[in-house]
Amino acid sequence: MPLNIDWQQILLHLLNFVILFAGLWLLLYKPVKKFMQGRKEKYEKMESDAQNKVAEAEQTRAEYEQKLAAADAEIAKKRADAGKELDSYETMRRAAAEEEASAIVAAARESAAREKERAVSEARSEIAGLVTEATEKLVLNGNASEAYDSFLDAAQKQTSTKGGGKA
Repeated sequence: MPLNIDWQQILLHLLNFVILFAGLWLLLYKPVKKFMQGRKEKYEKMESDAQNKVAEAEQTRAEYEQKLAAADAEIAKKRADAGKELDSYETMRRAAAEEEASAIVAAARESAAREKERAVSEARSEIAGLVTEATEKLVLNGNASEAYDSFLDAAQKQTSTKGGGKA
């Protein structure tokens, strides 16, 4: 042995190394690899579940947005219908008010015409009475000038009492 190398010792160390490597392989590497594989699968499953939940949430959000858009459209339609109904009601009320105003104006005109007829009738009867009275005085008295003056005085008194004091 030139360099003091003992081959038997080297082979024994090599055998010890192989036994140690095989023991560590069986005791540590396989369980650690199995643990790491399980952990990897767990996280992949969690990620796929999260992606599924995100996709489900997106789908639900899209459905809600669609429902919200439909509700907005329905609200707009109902608002338009209510506006049309309000316009028709307003038109109907305006027509009724105009009709009522026309009836009131017609009644007022009719009342004014009756009042005018009554005033004209009263004036005619008063004039007829005054003429009759003047004629009687003229016939009975024989003095036309005096009868004419009394007629004018009576007519003036009548107009001053009816006309509010105007002469």
